[in-house]
Amino acid sequence: MQIAFDKNLNEQQLAAVTAPAGPALVIAGAGSGKTRTLTYRAAYLISQGIPPDRILLLTFTNKAAKEMLQRTGALTNLSLSELWGGTFHSIGNRFLRKHSGLVGYPNNFTIIDREDSKALIEKCISEVFGSDKVKIKKFPKPEVLIEIFSLASGKVISIKQLLDETYDWLREFTEEIESVQNVYSTKKRESSLVDFEDLLVLWKKALVENPDLLQYYQSKFNAILVDEYQDTNKLQAELVDLLARVHQNLMVVGDDAQSIYSWRGASVTNIIEFPRRYPNARIYKIETNYRSTQEILRIANATVHKASYYPKILSAVREEKNKPYIIACKNAQIQAAVVAKQILTLIDQGVDPSKIAVLYRAHFHTLELQMELISQKIPFQITSGIRFFEQAHIKDVVAYLKLAVNPRDETAFRRLLLALPGIGNKTVNKLWKDYLVEISKNPTPNAANALRAITTNVPGKTALSWPDFITRIESVDAQKHSLSPASAIENILQLGYKEYLLLTYNNPYSRIDDLKHLQSYAESFADIFSFLDQMSLLSNIESETNDIEDKPGHVKLSTIHQAKGLEFDAVFIIMLNEGLFPSVRAIESGCIDEEYRLFYVAITRARDYLFMLYPMSRYIGSDGNFSRLEPSRLLFEIPKELCNTMYISNVD
Repeated sequence: MQIAFDKNLNEQQLAAVTAPAGPALVIAGAGSGKTRTLTYRAAYLISQGIPPDRILLLTFTNKAAKEMLQRTGALTNLSLSELWGGTFHSIGNRFLRKHSGLVGYPNNFTIIDREDSKALIEKCISEVFGSDKVKIKKFPKPEVLIEIFSLASGKVISIKQLLDETYDWLREFTEEIESVQNVYSTKKRESSLVDFEDLLVLWKKALVENPDLLQYYQSKFNAILVDEYQDTNKLQAELVDLLARVHQNLMVVGDDAQSIYSWRGASVTNIIEFPRRYPNARIYKIETNYRSTQEILRIANATVHKASYYPKILSAVREEKNKPYIIACKNAQIQAAVVAKQILTLIDQGVDPSKIAVLYRAHFHTLELQMELISQKIPFQITSGIRFFEQAHIKDVVAYLKLAVNPRDETAFRRLLLALPGIGNKTVNKLWKDYLVEISKNPTPNAANALRAITTNVPGKTALSWPDFITRIESVDAQKHSLSPASAIENILQLGYKEYLLLTYNNPYSRIDDLKHLQSYAESFADIFSFLDQMSLLSNIESETNDIEDKPGHVKLSTIHQAKGLEFDAVFIIMLNEGLFPSVRAIESGCIDEEYRLFYVAITRARDYLFMLYPMSRYIGSDGNFSRLEPSRLLFEIPKELCNTMYISNVD
C-alpha cells in the first residue's frame, strides 16, 4: 500500500497524521481539513501494520463515520468492515450485543426510541403518583424528564445536582423525579429495554465492573481516534479514558473554540484538560484554512482569543476578496430590510441563493426578517426548525386569540383541546358537537360561556385543566374589542400557559422569549382583530411543514448551533446586541465564554462575504416608542480597520 502522505497533506496535517504512538491532541481550526486529517491518520495507522479491527474510530454522526470509513477504504484499498468505526452510541450497541449479560440484559434487548420512552415514563409517573391527578397535572411532562435523565447520565451527576444547576424551576420536584427515574430503570430492565443513553451507561458499567473484560478491550484496540472531541460529554470522555488507559495510543481531534453545546451536556473541559490527564500528550495545531478569505479570517483571529484556550491563528489559502461589514441599523425593521436588499444584490451578482445564510443566536431574532423576506418574495428555508409563526407555542397563543374573537373557529378549538390531558380525536369531535349546541343558543356567542356549559362532558383526566383553560379564553373574550393584542398575549402567559411551557418543554425560556418577542411585534397593531388578520396572512404564505431537505434556490436561515459544520458563500449575522447575542441569560449567569465561541463559529461559516448587523432600537409600542439597544460586546473585539462600518437609518 503506497500512499503519498507528504503530497496530499500540508505540513501541519502531515505532522498530526504521522504522529508517533501515544496520546495526541489535534487542535483543528475551522475549515482546516479535520476530516481529511482523521481519514489519513486511520490510513497511516493501517500502513504501519495495525489491522483495521484493532482501530476504534469514534464520531458523533453516522454520516461522519460512513464518510471517514469510505475515504479510508479508498486510500488503503481495503475493506474496512471490521474496523470499529461509528458513533459512540452505535459502538456501545455493538459492545452490548456481545456482553449485555454482564449488566443483567439478554443480548436481544430492544432499543426504544423517544416516543417509546415517553410512553413508558408516562406509566411510571402514574405509578409514582397513583390517582393523585392534581400532582400529575403539575408535574413535568415525559418529554422534559427524558431530557433530564439523558443530561444527568451524560454529565455523570445526580438528578438533584442537575436540577440545581440547569433546571432550577423544577427543584421542588426533585424527590418525585428521582422516584420516576428509579421506576423507569426498573421497568426497562424487566422488559429488556434500553434507551439511547443506556447504550453508554451500560457500556461503561460493564467495563468498570469486569476488569478482565476491560483489559481485553484495552489490549484489543491498538489505536483510538476520536472526532469532534470538544463536543464529548463527561460520560463519553470517561469511556475513552478507560479504553486508552494502558497503551494511551489515543488521538483526539477537535477545536475548543467551537465547543458550543454545553446546553446538551458537552464539556469543553474534556479538551482543555486533556494534557493534564495525559501528561505525555503531544499537541498539534492545524491552522491553514481552506474555506474563507483572509479578510474573514482576520475577524475570526481577532475574536478567537476570547473563545479559545489554545491560541491559534488561521491563515487562508484563498486570495483576498471582500472586506467584511459591521452595519448598525436604526431598528430591527431596517435591519431586516438591509439584509433583504443585500441578499438581492448578491443574487444579482451571481451568488447562488442556497449559498447565502442568515445566522442568529435565537429563533425569535428572525421575526422581522421572515416577514421582510416574504414581502420581498425571497424564498427561504429554515434549516434550524420550522418558521417562527409555525412553532407550536406561537400557534397555541394565536389559537387562544382566535377562539376568543371567533367562537366558531373549529381549527382553534381542536388545537387547544387536543393539547389538554385526556382528550384525543374521538373526544374532541364529541365536545365540538356539544359546544356548537351551546354556541347556537346565543345570537352573540361567547366561547368561554359555551365551554363552561359543557364542563360536565369533559373526561375525568381533563377536569383539572379545564377551569384554567376557560380562564385564559375568558381573559381575552371579555375585553376583545378594547384589549391590545400584546396585553392579551400577556394574559394568556400569566394565566397558566407559562407554567404549561415550564412543565412541557425542555427549553421553556426560549419559548417564553419567542412569545415576548411576539408581544413586542403585536404592539404595532391597534386591536386583536387586525393582529390576527396579519397572522393569518403570514401563516397562509408559510409552509406547514418543517424544512428538512435542502431546497435549491432558497436562502438559508439558521441558528448558529445548527450551522456548525456548514459553509456558505455569504453569511449575515444578525441581532448582535447585548441581551440578544450574547443572550441575557448568558450575561446574568456570567457564562460568556460560549457566546464568544458561538460568534467565532458564525464568522467561520463564511467563504466570501460576511455581514454583521445590529439594530440600535426596538419597536415596543403602538404609540411609536422605541427601546434603545446596545451593540454586542462581541463586536468590540474586532479592530475597526478590519471592517467597513456604516449606519443605515432608511432603506429605499
